Formats: sequence, structure tokens, C-alpha cells
Amino acid sequence: MNQIVHKVAAYITCNHRLHVFSHVDFPEAGIQVPAGTVGEGESFDEAVLREAYEETGLTDLTIESFLGTCVYNMLPVTGKHIDVHRHYYHLSIPGPIESKRWQHWETSPSEGGTEPILFELYWVDFPDEVPELSGELGDLLDKLIIDA
Repeated sequence: MNQIVHKVAAYITCNHRLHVFSHVDFPEAGIQVPAGTVGEGESFDEAVLREAYEETGLTDLTIESFLGTCVYNMLPVTGKHIDVHRHYYHLSIPGPIESKRWQHWETSPSEGGTEPILFELYWVDFPDEVPELSGELGDLLDKLIIDA
């Protein structure tokens, strides 16, 4: 039987824009949205808000909706019998956007890392400017609805 790992991903929006980021020192990681592993004893709602804050520094985030869960079998990627259950959320932040582009240090790296990670964060118009997201992070973008 495969081990199950629960993760969350956040589509953060503001004024018809979607928040994305890249790793300054690891561009091969591609364009991403905030995501990470659910901590022991943590609810999915708590985890998505924590991950979003840790990776962006944004405060005043509101959960708009839960979008769904995708299951990814990691055997072809890692050689390990792990099923990742990624729970996708739509978060929003009140506008206006103060800066379209900024940098932020993630100080709680996951996956056993100890060094802070520098992210280049920015907003793109949704849906026209959304780049391809790495690691299947764009799988539920079609569920994202931004009200006027």
C-alpha cells in the first residue's frame, strides 16, 4: 500500500490577478504558486493559510473556496510508493495591489532544507497572462472563478 502525504496549494487572487513566483537561485524549479505539506495536527485550511504566508509574506488572506483535490502517484518521479493528495484552495487579498513584483525570503523551508529560499513574486492577469505552472500546480486553475 502506498504512503499518503497531504499537501495544499493556494491560488491567491487580487483584482483579477493571480499571484505566482519563481525561485531566484533555482530557476529550473519553474513558475509556482504557494504550496506545501500539511503539518501534523493541522487542518487543510490552516495549512494553506500558513503556506501562503510563509512563501509570500502576504497577510490578510481570506479563503474564498476549496477547489478540489488531485492525487499524484510519485512512484515514477521518486521511485517511492507515495500518493500525494494535493488540496487546492482559492485565497484572496483585498486590493489595491501595492507592488506588482517583489522578493520574499521563505524562512521555513520544507523537504528538510535548512537555508532560507529567496522567491521572486509577482501578479499576472487572470487568465490571459498565467504562465504554465510547474509540478502540475495548474491542474485546477480551470476551477478558479474571480468575481468582479
